[in-house]
Amino acid sequence: MMCLLTGSFSQNTWFSYILFLVFLGGMLVLFIYMTSIASNEFFQKSNYIFLIMVSMTIMFLIMAIYLFLDTYISLNNTNESLSFLTMFKMNDKYLLANLYNMPNSIMTIFMVLYLFLTLIVVVIITKSYRGPLRPMN
Repeated sequence: MMCLLTGSFSQNTWFSYILFLVFLGGMLVLFIYMTSIASNEFFQKSNYIFLIMVSMTIMFLIMAIYLFLDTYISLNNTNESLSFLTMFKMNDKYLLANLYNMPNSIMTIFMVLYLFLTLIVVVIITKSYRGPLRPMN
């Protein structure tokens, strides 16, 4: 979803392609890692982790709706006529500045929140008092 948003917000789509390949590579590494650690074990469901995931999902949805409505209302209040293509047109010298300014800052905020959520999940999975992840026989 982030790759589609990135591709639709900018004129060149190289950033969205690279982002998609990085996400896909990360998912492949996580899949191989989890299959090597616990090949035939069942995972236990935890209500605590489920509660965190549900609350983070609700928070993301509320933020997305709020940011979309805020951008939509501010665009309707301007006196000059702005089209979708002219609003997202990027010049060469302002290419990096447009990535972190409105309305593209929403995409950056979502990527930061996604990385923070994965950091929290990895820290919860790898608790230090349990020792190494893969037990050696």
